[in-house]
Amino acid sequence: MNMETIKLICIGCPMGCDLTVETENGVPVSVSGNTCPIGKKYAEEEVTAPKRTVTSTALSDVGVPVPVKTAAAVPKDRIFDVVRDIKAARPSLPVEIGDVVVPDAAGVGVPVVATKRVAAER
Repeated sequence: MNMETIKLICIGCPMGCDLTVETENGVPVSVSGNTCPIGKKYAEEEVTAPKRTVTSTALSDVGVPVPVKTAAAVPKDRIFDVVRDIKAARPSLPVEIGDVVVPDAAGVGVPVVATKRVAAER
């Protein structure tokens, strides 16, 4: 039996709780320090399959930057692949908030969407 104690700071809400996760063979068996259920869920996910939301910019087809983000969190070990797909995208202007810039970033099933309206060049 391989027991481990992992200390984390929760990023699920502004409280920033100090979490302690006890794992057995890599599986969470207890979480303490959280003041809400979000902290427990975050801690369990963070030690088994961490995910992050990616924010970046994609250059439009005329070279204007378009702010973007993943529509949901993606596996942490695929972030660089997602960024590579964002950098390869060339959305056409105009772009509206929520427009899909990359339909399936890095093949993880998560689209990348625009986070700001960017008007067409005149």
